[in-house]
Amino acid sequence: MAEYESSRTMPAQPEQVFDQAANVNQLDTWLPHALHVAPEEPPAVTVHEAGSERDTAALLRAEPDQMRLEWGTREQGEYAGWLQVAGIGSGASEVTVHLSFFDDRHDPGERAARQALEGSLRRLEEQVRLRTDHPAG
Repeated sequence: MAEYESSRTMPAQPEQVFDQAANVNQLDTWLPHALHVAPEEPPAVTVHEAGSERDTAALLRAEPDQMRLEWGTREQGEYAGWLQVAGIGSGASEVTVHLSFFDDRHDPGERAARQALEGSLRRLEEQVRLRTDHPAG
């Protein structure tokens, strides 16, 4: 089993960050570019990886009172992950994303996983900034 984690500080209230991260219709704006999520009957989602002809049945649960998202494959048990938002004062938040790969065939390796995590956190911050700079958007 392989596990990867990355954190990033964002200049926004934790509720704003969590609301953006948990918006199932906008997950594609911050997830790795190769992943596309289609919502189904909650908590079910389908994940499609670009370049693959395969859709993966997954679960996505949002826990607003804990400011936490959890996800993972439904039947295959290939991977799971979570995102946690915490307020750190002065209107800022820390966001941590953690991935666990239970099947080595799906582990992208440390470098690729860390790049994907850091890129996702950077894009999430960009989306939060857009939303907080332009509240109607």
